[in-house]
Amino acid sequence: MSRASPRGSRTSGCPLLPGAPGTRQISRCYSRPVSTGGTGDVARALVVGECLVDLAPASSGAPSEGSAGTGKVGAWARQLLAMPGGGPANVAVGLARLGVPTTFAGRFSREGFGPWLRSYLVANGIDLALSVDADEDATLALVTLDDQGRAAYTFYGPGTADWQWKASELPNLTAEHASLGTGAVQTGSIALTLDPGAEVLAGWLADIRRANRVLVSFDPNIRPSLIGDLSDYRERLPGVISSSHIVKASDEDIEVLYPSETAPEVADKWLSEGVSLVVITQGALGATAFHKSGARAQWAPPHIEVADTIGAGDSFSAALLAYFAKTGLLEPDALATLGEGHLHDAIAQAVSASALTCTRPGADPPTEQELDRFIAEHG
Repeated sequence: MSRASPRGSRTSGCPLLPGAPGTRQISRCYSRPVSTGGTGDVARALVVGECLVDLAPASSGAPSEGSAGTGKVGAWARQLLAMPGGGPANVAVGLARLGVPTTFAGRFSREGFGPWLRSYLVANGIDLALSVDADEDATLALVTLDDQGRAAYTFYGPGTADWQWKASELPNLTAEHASLGTGAVQTGSIALTLDPGAEVLAGWLADIRRANRVLVSFDPNIRPSLIGDLSDYRERLPGVISSSHIVKASDEDIEVLYPSETAPEVADKWLSEGVSLVVITQGALGATAFHKSGARAQWAPPHIEVADTIGAGDSFSAALLAYFAKTGLLEPDALATLGEGHLHDAIAQAVSASALTCTRPGADPPTEQELDRFIAEHG
């Protein structure tokens, strides 16, 4: 991975990042927000979507030439590790570990892996009061890794618990915002890909955005193998984008959705549709943020030894929202008037959290202490 510029407190001597014509430039030095030491004054995040089972390789490589030639089933046996996963669930864990009070609304199978998945989230301090007990089975995702540790997924669904949302199962945040204390809703990934749940969630997000009291954050996290025909997804996407205050997408998402457009062009399009902040992640190159004010910020990760990339983007989303929560900016009006310094520091923290996650196997987002130590060591 490419080396980032040295981090530290912002000063007048910090280098400036070039902006596009007509945009402002951002300083590139970084200082982490001071920990609040508790969650009493931090806005609650509600994460909605899938919590599934990642079946990841316990070891890599094909059968050896000698054993494969026998054709015996034992020679072809492979060990798989069953790990809790799913983009939204990973984000929820990341938020909780970074000190943000977090509620997760998911649909958990009553049997099989369902109770185990519930237990994992509870062990990470996540409130499951808005989750649903479902009769369907849990979703499985088979993970394969290339020689650089990059993950690809094959999903076993869609007739599983995660995709069967009914409108009656979702909270009415337009009416209950004060009592729930919810500052933001984070969703995306497969939850907004597969019907019937995707259509229900899209309508729910539109209602929240119309009320404009709770911040909506969306990560498309495209899985082409599940979508099949992209035309239906592309038709739904503009409604979800216009319901969102934050859209975080990867360069791979952009390539799948808009193969003839550049990331800045897509970011400008989404900003024109009502989004306040668009963030495009670029793997080893880091991330670029585009704000409705015209400001931009960029950050690149330090050199690391990559174990795998499972959950890296989810850790990015969690750290981004955690920054806003810890600085009192996790609400629509504050995000709309976000200052350049906060924009830059939020992206720097998110890139660091993502890089740290890549250094260890599976979707294992950092705690506040681990992230602070990583930034200090790689600054």
